[in-house]
Amino acid sequence: MSLNSIIDATQGSSIAPAKGKLGVMVPGMGAVATTFMAGVEAVRKGIAEPIGSLTQMGTIRLGKRTEGRSPKIKDFVPLASLKDIVFTGWDIFEDDAYESAMHAGVLEKDLLNKIKPFLKSIKPRQAVFSRDYVKKLNGTHVKKGKNKRDLAEQLRADIRDFKKKSKADRLVMIWCGSTEIFLKQGAVHESLAAFERGLLKNDPNIAPSMIYAYAALTEGVPFANGAPNLTVDLPVMLELSKKNHAPIAGKDFKTGQTLIKTILAPGFKARMLGLNGWFSTNILGNRDGEVLEDPGSFKTKEESKLSVLEHILQPELYPQLYKDFYHKVRINYYPPRGDNKEGWDNIDIFGWLGYPMQIKVDFLCRDSILAAPIVLDLVLFLDLAKRSNALRGLGIQEWLSFYLKSPMTVPGLYPEHDLFIQLIKLKNTLRHLRGEELITHLVLEYYD
Repeated sequence: MSLNSIIDATQGSSIAPAKGKLGVMVPGMGAVATTFMAGVEAVRKGIAEPIGSLTQMGTIRLGKRTEGRSPKIKDFVPLASLKDIVFTGWDIFEDDAYESAMHAGVLEKDLLNKIKPFLKSIKPRQAVFSRDYVKKLNGTHVKKGKNKRDLAEQLRADIRDFKKKSKADRLVMIWCGSTEIFLKQGAVHESLAAFERGLLKNDPNIAPSMIYAYAALTEGVPFANGAPNLTVDLPVMLELSKKNHAPIAGKDFKTGQTLIKTILAPGFKARMLGLNGWFSTNILGNRDGEVLEDPGSFKTKEESKLSVLEHILQPELYPQLYKDFYHKVRINYYPPRGDNKEGWDNIDIFGWLGYPMQIKVDFLCRDSILAAPIVLDLVLFLDLAKRSNALRGLGIQEWLSFYLKSPMTVPGLYPEHDLFIQLIKLKNTLRHLRGEELITHLVLEYYD
């Protein structure tokens, strides 16, 4: 008998099985989205491994260390199989997924040509887009409507059309589009009624990404936000999410430089090492880098990146160590680098008796290679949450903070940024869903 069968028999599962097809809908069919789609197909064909994906390669310890129970996560909880995933997307350019992936230049042509028919079959739908929110891009494959409510209804029609034509049983939407200009929460975001009035009046505080989120959640489809946009960090979206049992997660995929920060900063705090300053700069040449040349879009990204250290280091609790540290983030568009981003960090720390030390980090990363497995995991875990009685009505899925730069929380609760605490939260959530004992690492029972 399988592990899942044993748990179901003894506990009674509160998670519906992952039967049939899972439809994945992606606004923004650029480098990240096409790397994700191509990667899933390459893994399905057995020509690549899903490296970086916790759902595909990670294990989860159950019970005491002496029990030796560490199944793979995908064998422990009923996740959708990769073979059952089908795709659609929206983009401001007409390029199909193959053409877009070739243009992005992330994956080698030899790999893309092995899965060319599959990628050619994924053609983008017309996008909801306005240069008022992303000033550095200009595409013509764009929906037209009499107002933003009309555009939202067109997206809802797209969702229903895709579900019918693909014969998908369940859907998930994940934003892989560009960073929009910086917006603050306003009156139009406070309730569903206010938001729908704002759609009719073309309220400028309703960005395209919010229209996608509204369309998805209204259709009962889980939504994840992979950019630092405000999108679902709004009362209206939480209201819709809970009302329609459509889980939400966001925001901003935790990839290069911020990933390093969430690994190093917890180590400094754990050892009570002080921080005088952390200077970060990046160069990248993909569409994301071009968009971030606009000050409005960069402001949105900067807010996401700067919040990490404050929350991890807790200067209010450790003023001698972290009260006045200087934190600067810069992003520079450099076309020759393409998607191969380079992040430099200069970190000035101090230790015993206040003596100074320095750490230099030069991370030559591939943004989309780091982001693609995050997209896969968020899609599969949000689908799991939708099928879970314990999670589907919560709205915000804080247990998915592990994947995100600016994790969502309920109002009034600060986000947890420590990567290792986030992983514990994620795995303990899975243990809880399956009736397994939570792991506390107390270990005193070993020495009774």
